Amino acid sequence: MRYRKLGSSDLEVSEISLGSWLTYSGGVAADRARACTEAAFDAGITFFDTANVYGRGAAESVWGEILSGHKREGYVLATKVWGQMSDTDRGLSGAQIAKQIDASLARLRTDYVDLYQAHRFDVGVPIEETVEALQKVVEQGKARYLGFSEWTPEQIQAAIDLAGPDLFVSSQPQYSMLWQAPEAEVFPLCAANGISQIVWSPLAQGILTGKYQPGQPVPADSRLADKSMSVSMDIVFSEAALEAVQRLVPIAADAGVTLPTLALAWVLRRGELASAIVGASRPEQVRANVAASGVDLSEDVLTVIDEALGDVPVKAPTLAAFATEGVTHR
Repeated sequence: MRYRKLGSSDLEVSEISLGSWLTYSGGVAADRARACTEAAFDAGITFFDTANVYGRGAAESVWGEILSGHKREGYVLATKVWGQMSDTDRGLSGAQIAKQIDASLARLRTDYVDLYQAHRFDVGVPIEETVEALQKVVEQGKARYLGFSEWTPEQIQAAIDLAGPDLFVSSQPQYSMLWQAPEAEVFPLCAANGISQIVWSPLAQGILTGKYQPGQPVPADSRLADKSMSVSMDIVFSEAALEAVQRLVPIAADAGVTLPTLALAWVLRRGELASAIVGASRPEQVRANVAASGVDLSEDVLTVIDEALGDVPVKAPTLAAFATEGVTHR
């Protein structure tokens, strides 16, 4: 496993990290979550990403129990705030951030998280209030560093203008061979301000594993067949995408790697990335995914990948799911 520096922080994170969005929030039994997490540690993964809204606290609680068996200084832990936790609890107001960080820490059984991320931007709250509340979390020692997920360039720049480039150390956008939208604006803006990318869905929620065949029924044991596990897959799932993925199969074979390894190595080719977050419902998936760390793809391979993908990938700046445009000031 290779490790990379996270933005302007003093943290080093594993190139492959383990996420808990649809898996450990209820999609996978607790014993499987434990097996996957322990497999991650054994494989050299040191970075674990969750959010308060995943299962409305369920994912944090599962990891609180599992991670409490490991030395706290032995891993980097990230969580998020913004999502709907109850009929009245949601967003990035000062009161919500203060309330949700304490609840997250209690579920995670720790005194602090290494990275606290704004899960989306809250246009209903002045950015000054949000930034001040996040800074207070760090001042109180409840988080070491701050990040954001799926903010627009305008929102990122507004925060930087307000509090400086050191406010955030990470950005968490969706990014894969099929979803390349962040490359256009988010990557360069963040790079210019010392902010690393920790990307989610680098395997396009399993589509880039090749398990889904064009014109064929969805496998019964796949994520797409499970309503609780197939959230947001429609943004990258299409017959054209499946056909493009099949064109990648011989490219992976010629490169001597599996298709998932090719897809993850393609993501990790970008120096703006600190880590690629993968999900896993079985320990063998964890072990297979970490094989991508340290795989360098030649320019020739990258060229044939681009040719195989054609015009299928989303490349233009595109608003993420649940994201909103605009910035509110006091």
